[in-house]
Amino acid sequence: MDQEIIARLKQRITREALDAIIAISPENVTYVSGFVVPSQSLMRWRHAICILTADGRISMVAIDMESTTVKAHAGIDDLHVYREFTDDPMEKLAEALKDLHLGTAKIGIELEYLPVRDFASLQQALPDVGWIAADGIFNKARQIKTANELALLRALSKLTDKAIGDTLMQAKGGMSEMELAGHLLTSLFGGGAESYRLMIIASGERSQFPNVGPTDRKLQNGDLIRMEIFGQKNGYLTGVCRTAVVGQATAEQKQIWANLIECKYLVMDMIKPGARCQEIYQTFLKKFGELGLEPISFVAHGIGLHLHEEPYMGRYGDEIVEAGMVGAFEPLVYIPGRFGMQNKDMFCVTDKGCELLSNYTPADTLLKVG
Repeated sequence: MDQEIIARLKQRITREALDAIIAISPENVTYVSGFVVPSQSLMRWRHAICILTADGRISMVAIDMESTTVKAHAGIDDLHVYREFTDDPMEKLAEALKDLHLGTAKIGIELEYLPVRDFASLQQALPDVGWIAADGIFNKARQIKTANELALLRALSKLTDKAIGDTLMQAKGGMSEMELAGHLLTSLFGGGAESYRLMIIASGERSQFPNVGPTDRKLQNGDLIRMEIFGQKNGYLTGVCRTAVVGQATAEQKQIWANLIECKYLVMDMIKPGARCQEIYQTFLKKFGELGLEPISFVAHGIGLHLHEEPYMGRYGDEIVEAGMVGAFEPLVYIPGRFGMQNKDMFCVTDKGCELLSNYTPADTLLKVG
Protein backbone atom coordinates (compact mmCIF):
# COMPACT_ATOMS: atom_id res chain seq x y z
CA MET A 1 0.00 0.00 0.00
CA ASP A 2 1.32 3.39 -1.04
CA GLN A 3 0.77 5.80 1.86
CA GLU A 4 1.20 8.78 -0.49
CA ILE A 5 -1.83 7.55 -2.46
CA ILE A 6 -3.84 7.18 0.74
CA ALA A 7 -2.90 10.72 1.83
CA ARG A 8 -3.92 12.17 -1.54
CA LEU A 9 -7.25 10.37 -1.51
CA LYS A 10 -7.94 11.57 2.04
CA GLN A 11 -7.41 15.15 0.83
CA ARG A 12 -9.90 14.61 -1.98
CA ILE A 13 -12.42 13.04 0.41
CA THR A 14 -12.18 16.12 2.61
CA ARG A 15 -12.37 18.49 -0.38
CA GLU A 16 -15.62 16.83 -1.53
CA ALA A 17 -17.05 16.90 2.03
CA LEU A 18 -17.34 13.10 2.10
CA ASP A 19 -17.08 10.73 5.03
CA ALA A 20 -15.61 7.90 2.97
CA ILE A 21 -14.87 6.71 -0.54
CA ILE A 22 -15.34 3.19 -1.93
CA ALA A 23 -13.17 1.57 -4.61
CA ILE A 24 -14.86 -1.33 -6.42
CA SER A 25 -13.27 -1.56 -9.88
CA PRO A 26 -10.14 -3.74 -10.25
CA GLU A 27 -8.04 -0.67 -11.06
CA ASN A 28 -9.08 1.37 -8.03
CA VAL A 29 -9.07 -1.55 -5.60
CA THR A 30 -5.43 -2.02 -6.66
CA TYR A 31 -4.86 1.74 -6.37
CA VAL A 32 -6.04 1.81 -2.75
CA SER A 33 -4.79 -1.57 -1.49
CA GLY A 34 -1.60 -1.86 -3.55
CA PHE A 35 -2.60 -5.42 -4.49
CA VAL A 36 -4.13 -6.99 -7.60
CA VAL A 37 -6.94 -9.29 -6.44
CA PRO A 38 -6.33 -12.28 -8.75
CA SER A 39 -9.75 -13.08 -10.21
CA GLN A 40 -11.53 -9.74 -9.83
CA SER A 41 -10.93 -8.56 -13.39
CA LEU A 42 -11.77 -11.98 -14.82
CA MET A 43 -15.18 -12.49 -13.18
CA ARG A 44 -17.16 -9.31 -12.55
CA TRP A 45 -19.43 -10.92 -9.96
CA ARG A 46 -16.43 -11.58 -7.73
CA HIS A 47 -16.41 -8.19 -6.07
CA ALA A 48 -13.39 -6.97 -4.17
CA ILE A 49 -14.03 -3.66 -2.41
CA CYS A 50 -11.94 -1.12 -0.49
CA ILE A 51 -13.34 1.50 1.88
CA LEU A 52 -11.23 4.52 2.82
CA THR A 53 -12.63 6.90 5.45
CA ALA A 54 -11.91 10.59 5.84
CA ASP A 55 -9.86 9.85 8.95
CA GLY A 56 -7.77 7.20 7.20
CA ARG A 57 -9.36 3.93 8.27
CA ILE A 58 -9.31 1.21 5.62
CA SER A 59 -11.61 -1.78 5.34
CA MET A 60 -11.92 -4.39 2.61
CA VAL A 61 -14.48 -6.90 1.32
CA ALA A 62 -13.25 -10.04 -0.47
CA ILE A 63 -14.54 -13.41 -1.67
CA ASP A 64 -13.94 -16.44 0.55
CA MET A 65 -11.69 -18.41 -1.84
CA GLU A 66 -9.24 -15.49 -2.11
CA SER A 67 -9.48 -14.17 1.43
CA THR A 68 -6.15 -15.65 2.57
CA THR A 69 -4.38 -14.26 -0.51
CA VAL A 70 -5.86 -10.81 0.03
CA LYS A 71 -5.08 -10.80 3.76
CA ALA A 72 -1.48 -11.85 3.16
CA HIS A 73 -0.74 -9.34 0.40
CA ALA A 74 -2.99 -6.30 0.81
CA GLY A 75 -2.00 -5.71 4.43
CA ILE A 76 -5.53 -4.71 5.47
CA ASP A 77 -6.57 -6.18 8.81
CA ASP A 78 -10.25 -5.20 8.68
CA LEU A 79 -11.34 -7.79 6.09
CA HIS A 80 -14.98 -8.80 5.57
CA VAL A 81 -15.35 -12.13 3.73
CA TYR A 82 -18.40 -13.30 1.79
CA ARG A 83 -19.15 -16.78 0.45
CA GLU A 84 -19.46 -17.09 -3.31
CA PHE A 85 -22.98 -17.91 -4.58
CA THR A 86 -24.60 -17.91 -1.14
CA ASP A 87 -23.72 -14.46 0.25
CA ASP A 88 -24.43 -11.05 -1.26
CA PRO A 89 -21.22 -8.97 -1.34
CA MET A 90 -23.34 -5.82 -1.03
CA GLU A 91 -24.60 -7.07 2.32
CA LYS A 92 -21.02 -7.53 3.45
CA LEU A 93 -20.19 -4.03 2.23
CA ALA A 94 -23.16 -2.64 4.16
CA GLU A 95 -21.98 -4.55 7.22
CA ALA A 96 -18.48 -3.10 6.89
CA LEU A 97 -19.84 0.44 6.56
CA LYS A 98 -22.02 0.00 9.65
CA ASP A 99 -19.01 -1.30 11.59
CA LEU A 100 -17.22 1.94 10.60
CA HIS A 101 -20.26 3.94 11.87
CA LEU A 102 -21.04 5.15 8.34
CA GLY A 103 -24.69 4.09 8.19
CA THR A 104 -25.85 7.69 7.77
CA ALA A 105 -22.75 9.09 6.09
CA LYS A 106 -22.06 10.80 2.76
CA ILE A 107 -20.08 8.29 0.70
CA GLY A 108 -18.54 8.27 -2.76
CA ILE A 109 -18.68 5.06 -4.80
CA GLU A 110 -17.77 4.04 -8.36
CA LEU A 111 -21.13 4.13 -10.10
CA GLU A 112 -19.66 3.62 -13.58
CA TYR A 113 -18.46 0.16 -12.53
CA LEU A 114 -21.02 -1.06 -10.02
CA PRO A 115 -23.97 -2.94 -11.62
CA VAL A 116 -27.36 -1.27 -11.15
CA ARG A 117 -28.76 -4.32 -9.35
CA ASP A 118 -25.93 -4.28 -6.81
CA PHE A 119 -26.29 -0.55 -6.22
CA ALA A 120 -30.03 -1.01 -5.63
CA SER A 121 -29.23 -3.70 -3.03
CA LEU A 122 -26.77 -1.36 -1.36
CA GLN A 123 -29.31 1.47 -1.24
CA GLN A 124 -31.86 -0.86 0.29
CA ALA A 125 -29.43 -2.06 2.95
CA LEU A 126 -28.30 1.51 3.78
CA PRO A 127 -31.27 3.81 3.09
CA ASP A 128 -29.82 6.71 5.12
CA VAL A 129 -26.49 6.93 3.29
CA GLY A 130 -26.02 9.80 0.83
CA TRP A 131 -24.36 8.31 -2.24
CA ILE A 132 -22.39 10.28 -4.82
CA ALA A 133 -20.44 9.16 -7.90
CA ALA A 134 -16.74 8.95 -7.04
CA ASP A 135 -15.41 7.86 -10.45
CA GLY A 136 -14.08 11.32 -11.23
CA ILE A 137 -12.35 11.58 -7.86
CA PHE A 138 -10.36 8.42 -8.51
CA ASN A 139 -9.65 9.35 -12.13
CA LYS A 140 -8.26 12.75 -11.17
CA ALA A 141 -6.18 11.37 -8.31
CA ARG A 142 -4.60 8.72 -10.54
CA GLN A 143 -3.38 11.29 -13.08
CA ILE A 144 -0.50 12.38 -10.83
CA LYS A 145 1.79 9.50 -9.97
CA THR A 146 3.59 9.05 -6.67
CA ALA A 147 7.31 8.39 -6.38
CA ASN A 148 6.65 4.65 -6.04
CA GLU A 149 4.39 4.61 -9.10
CA LEU A 150 6.95 6.53 -11.16
CA ALA A 151 9.74 4.13 -10.20
CA LEU A 152 7.64 1.15 -11.23
CA LEU A 153 6.54 2.72 -14.54
CA ARG A 154 10.08 3.77 -15.44
CA ALA A 155 11.39 0.22 -15.01
CA LEU A 156 8.38 -1.38 -16.71
CA SER A 157 8.62 0.98 -19.70
CA LYS A 158 12.22 0.02 -20.32
CA LEU A 159 11.66 -3.72 -20.04
CA THR A 160 8.59 -3.56 -22.33
CA ASP A 161 10.55 -1.58 -24.92
CA LYS A 162 13.49 -4.01 -24.64
CA ALA A 163 11.22 -7.02 -25.11
CA ILE A 164 9.79 -5.55 -28.33
CA GLY A 165 13.12 -4.34 -29.69
CA ASP A 166 14.93 -7.61 -28.98
CA THR A 167 12.07 -9.61 -30.52
CA LEU A 168 11.97 -7.55 -33.70
CA MET A 169 15.70 -7.96 -34.20
CA GLN A 170 15.11 -11.74 -34.37
CA ALA A 171 12.50 -11.39 -37.13
CA LYS A 172 13.32 -12.82 -40.53
CA GLY A 173 11.60 -14.02 -43.66
CA GLY A 174 9.65 -17.24 -43.19
CA MET A 175 9.05 -16.68 -39.46
CA SER A 176 5.39 -16.52 -38.42
CA GLU A 177 3.70 -13.82 -36.35
CA MET A 178 2.96 -16.54 -33.76
CA GLU A 179 6.67 -17.32 -33.48
CA LEU A 180 7.35 -13.64 -32.88
CA ALA A 181 4.67 -13.65 -30.19
CA GLY A 182 6.45 -16.50 -28.40
CA HIS A 183 9.75 -14.61 -28.44
CA LEU A 184 8.04 -11.43 -27.25
CA LEU A 185 6.36 -13.05 -24.24
CA THR A 186 9.53 -14.93 -23.29
CA SER A 187 11.47 -11.67 -23.30
CA LEU A 188 8.74 -9.73 -21.50
CA PHE A 189 8.32 -12.20 -18.65
CA GLY A 190 12.05 -12.86 -18.53
CA GLY A 191 12.55 -9.13 -17.99
CA GLY A 192 10.28 -9.08 -14.94
CA ALA A 193 6.76 -8.35 -16.19
CA GLU A 194 3.96 -10.26 -14.40
CA SER A 195 1.35 -10.09 -17.16
CA TYR A 196 0.41 -8.17 -20.30
CA ARG A 197 -2.53 -6.70 -22.18
CA LEU A 198 -3.32 -6.32 -25.88
CA MET A 199 -0.47 -7.92 -27.82
CA ILE A 200 -0.49 -6.60 -31.40
CA ILE A 201 1.65 -8.26 -34.07
CA ALA A 202 0.54 -7.32 -37.58
CA SER A 203 2.73 -7.82 -40.64
CA GLY A 204 2.44 -7.09 -44.35
CA GLU A 205 -1.11 -6.34 -45.45
CA ARG A 206 -2.28 -6.92 -41.86
CA SER A 207 -0.24 -3.95 -40.60
CA GLN A 208 -3.10 -1.67 -41.73
CA PHE A 209 -5.44 -3.07 -39.04
CA PRO A 210 -5.49 -1.55 -35.52
CA ASN A 211 -5.42 -3.80 -32.44
CA VAL A 212 -5.08 -7.22 -34.12
CA GLY A 213 -3.23 -10.12 -32.58
CA PRO A 214 -0.69 -12.50 -34.14
CA THR A 215 -1.60 -15.17 -36.72
CA ASP A 216 0.19 -17.95 -38.59
CA ARG A 217 1.07 -15.50 -41.38
CA LYS A 218 4.75 -15.82 -42.35
CA LEU A 219 6.98 -12.82 -42.87
CA GLN A 220 8.00 -11.93 -46.40
CA ASN A 221 10.62 -9.60 -47.81
CA GLY A 222 9.34 -6.02 -47.83
CA ASP A 223 6.80 -6.58 -45.04
CA LEU A 224 6.20 -3.97 -42.38
CA ILE A 225 5.79 -5.38 -38.87
CA ARG A 226 3.80 -3.43 -36.27
CA MET A 227 4.40 -4.79 -32.77
CA GLU A 228 2.78 -3.41 -29.63
CA ILE A 229 2.22 -4.76 -26.15
CA PHE A 230 1.25 -3.42 -22.72
CA GLY A 231 3.59 -4.94 -20.16
CA GLN A 232 2.03 -5.23 -16.70
CA LYS A 233 3.40 -5.37 -13.17
CA ASN A 234 1.59 -4.86 -9.84
CA GLY A 235 -1.46 -3.94 -11.93
CA TYR A 236 0.30 -1.07 -13.73
CA LEU A 237 0.68 -0.96 -17.51
CA THR A 238 3.14 0.50 -19.98
CA GLY A 239 2.41 0.54 -23.73
CA VAL A 240 5.13 0.54 -26.37
CA CYS A 241 4.87 0.04 -30.14
CA ARG A 242 7.60 -0.29 -32.75
CA THR A 243 7.53 -0.76 -36.52
CA ALA A 244 10.15 -2.64 -38.53
CA VAL A 245 10.61 -3.56 -42.17
CA VAL A 246 11.82 -6.92 -43.45
CA GLY A 247 14.52 -5.93 -45.92
CA GLN A 248 14.33 -2.50 -47.51
CA ALA A 249 11.74 0.22 -46.85
CA THR A 250 10.22 2.11 -49.76
CA ALA A 251 10.79 5.84 -50.20
CA GLU A 252 7.18 6.46 -49.15
CA GLN A 253 7.59 4.45 -45.96
CA LYS A 254 10.79 6.32 -45.10
CA GLN A 255 9.04 9.65 -45.64
CA ILE A 256 6.11 8.68 -43.43
CA TRP A 257 8.39 7.37 -40.69
CA ALA A 258 10.47 10.56 -40.72
CA ASN A 259 7.27 12.58 -40.22
CA LEU A 260 6.10 10.37 -37.34
CA ILE A 261 9.45 10.79 -35.58
CA GLU A 262 9.36 14.56 -36.11
CA CYS A 263 5.87 14.50 -34.56
CA LYS A 264 7.27 12.54 -31.60
CA TYR A 265 9.95 15.13 -30.80
CA LEU A 266 7.58 18.03 -31.46
CA VAL A 267 5.15 16.62 -28.91
CA MET A 268 7.97 15.90 -26.43
CA ASP A 269 9.18 19.50 -26.66
CA MET A 270 5.71 20.79 -25.80
CA ILE A 271 4.97 18.44 -22.90
CA LYS A 272 5.77 20.38 -19.75
CA PRO A 273 3.88 21.62 -16.68
CA GLY A 274 1.34 24.26 -17.66
CA ALA A 275 1.00 23.17 -21.30
CA ARG A 276 -2.51 22.75 -22.70
CA CYS A 277 -3.37 19.31 -24.11
CA GLN A 278 -5.42 20.84 -26.93
CA GLU A 279 -2.51 23.03 -28.07
CA ILE A 280 -0.18 20.03 -28.14
CA TYR A 281 -2.62 18.15 -30.35
CA GLN A 282 -3.16 21.08 -32.70
CA THR A 283 0.59 21.52 -33.13
CA PHE A 284 0.90 17.80 -33.88
CA LEU A 285 -1.84 18.10 -36.51
CA LYS A 286 0.08 20.77 -38.42
CA LYS A 287 3.13 18.55 -38.77
CA PHE A 288 1.21 15.34 -39.39
CA GLY A 289 -0.94 17.15 -41.94
CA GLU A 290 2.06 17.38 -44.27
CA LEU A 291 1.44 13.70 -45.07
CA GLY A 292 -2.05 14.39 -46.34
CA LEU A 293 -3.39 11.43 -44.33
CA GLU A 294 -6.23 11.11 -41.82
CA PRO A 295 -5.06 11.57 -38.19
CA ILE A 296 -6.52 9.78 -35.17
CA SER A 297 -8.43 11.81 -32.57
CA PHE A 298 -5.50 12.03 -30.14
CA VAL A 299 -1.74 11.87 -30.18
CA ALA A 300 -1.18 10.98 -26.51
CA HIS A 301 -3.04 9.67 -23.48
CA GLY A 302 -2.47 9.00 -19.82
CA ILE A 303 -1.64 5.49 -18.65
CA GLY A 304 -1.23 3.66 -15.36
CA LEU A 305 -3.67 1.12 -13.98
CA HIS A 306 -5.64 1.21 -17.23
CA LEU A 307 -4.55 1.11 -20.89
CA HIS A 308 -5.92 4.60 -21.52
CA GLU A 309 -6.46 7.21 -18.81
CA GLU A 310 -6.99 10.95 -18.74
CA PRO A 311 -5.67 13.30 -19.84
CA TYR A 312 -5.89 12.89 -23.60
CA MET A 313 -3.91 15.17 -25.86
CA GLY A 314 -6.48 15.12 -28.59
CA ARG A 315 -9.42 16.57 -30.42
CA TYR A 316 -11.61 16.70 -27.32
CA GLY A 317 -10.87 18.05 -23.85
CA ASP A 318 -8.27 20.59 -22.84
CA GLU A 319 -6.62 19.65 -19.57
CA ILE A 320 -3.46 21.27 -18.26
CA VAL A 321 -0.29 19.17 -18.14
CA GLU A 322 1.11 18.68 -14.62
CA ALA A 323 4.34 17.26 -13.25
CA GLY A 324 3.91 13.63 -12.25
CA MET A 325 1.67 12.70 -15.17
CA VAL A 326 2.62 9.58 -17.12
CA GLY A 327 1.42 8.84 -20.62
CA ALA A 328 2.10 7.43 -24.05
CA PHE A 329 2.32 9.34 -27.32
CA GLU A 330 1.74 7.39 -30.50
CA PRO A 331 1.99 9.07 -33.90
CA LEU A 332 0.60 6.50 -36.33
CA VAL A 333 -0.63 5.93 -39.85
CA TYR A 334 -3.15 3.37 -41.11
CA ILE A 335 -3.58 3.39 -44.90
CA PRO A 336 -6.59 1.19 -45.78
CA GLY A 337 -5.74 -1.54 -48.24
CA ARG A 338 -1.99 -0.94 -47.94
CA PHE A 339 -0.09 -0.77 -44.64
CA GLY A 340 0.19 0.76 -41.18
CA MET A 341 3.08 2.34 -39.25
CA GLN A 342 3.19 3.31 -35.59
CA ASN A 343 5.68 4.44 -32.98
CA LYS A 344 4.47 4.50 -29.38
CA ASP A 345 6.59 5.72 -26.48
CA MET A 346 6.11 6.11 -22.76
CA PHE A 347 6.82 9.45 -21.08
CA CYS A 348 6.48 11.18 -17.75
CA VAL A 349 6.17 14.88 -17.00
CA THR A 350 8.88 16.32 -14.76
CA ASP A 351 9.26 19.84 -13.37
CA LYS A 352 11.54 20.58 -16.31
CA GLY A 353 9.58 18.95 -19.13
CA CYS A 354 9.19 15.54 -20.76
CA GLU A 355 11.20 12.46 -19.79
CA LEU A 356 11.25 9.61 -22.34
CA LEU A 357 10.78 6.34 -20.45
CA SER A 358 10.93 3.86 -23.37
CA ASN A 359 14.44 4.61 -24.56
CA TYR A 360 15.94 1.17 -25.21
CA THR A 361 15.08 0.51 -28.86
CA PRO A 362 16.54 3.00 -31.37
CA ALA A 363 13.49 4.07 -33.37
CA ASP A 364 14.47 7.37 -35.00
CA THR A 365 15.00 5.46 -38.24
CA LEU A 366 12.74 2.62 -39.34
CA LEU A 367 14.06 -0.66 -37.92
CA LYS A 368 15.45 -2.94 -40.60
CA VAL A 369 15.25 -6.69 -39.84
CA GLY A 370 15.50 -10.06 -41.52
